[in-house]
Amino acid sequence: MEYTKFEKARIVGARALQLAYGAPPLIKVPEGVADPLALAELEFKEDVIPIAVVRGKVQK
Repeated sequence: MEYTKFEKARIVGARALQLAYGAPPLIKVPEGVADPLALAELEFKEDVIPIAVVRGKVQK
């Protein structure tokens, strides 16, 4: 699925918050990576974050 920059920011930000509060990483953490945001971005690139984007119709 192709994400907009806003969807990507929301997904990565939410996952970084989860990691900061102690959630286990979903990938093997590379040497030297301790920042939750950097780890969330790596998880996003590997497409392992279990967060879904639901797009609906815009009501007029």
